[in-house]
Amino acid sequence: MPDIDGHPTIQEMQIGSVFAALADPHRRRVIELLCAEPDLVERTCASFGLTVSKSTLTHHFRVLREAGLIRQIDYGNSRKVMLRRRELEDRFPGLLGLVRGEVTQNFPTLPQRR
Repeated sequence: MPDIDGHPTIQEMQIGSVFAALADPHRRRVIELLCAEPDLVERTCASFGLTVSKSTLTHHFRVLREAGLIRQIDYGNSRKVMLRRRELEDRFPGLLGLVRGEVTQNFPTLPQRR
């Protein structure tokens, strides 16, 4: 059963839900960018620069959260996201490498955030 914030356990992560979440280019871009970050980096939803309405942005992050790809952390008046890298590698070995390979192929000079 997902936790109170809607994050599934590692056993509840389903490949179909993960693939469905990654099928959307906006959501895939979020995961690609998080893959390029060091482990445990937290970013705000707005920092990804998606050109969608606020309600659509909320929807995209809900889909990513419910699939188990991200963890959303509530800091009172702000919410940050981080990639569930370790859990994803345990549940679906190599998946993030494929996603990371796509971002490297499409954006070979992607700047690294500090």
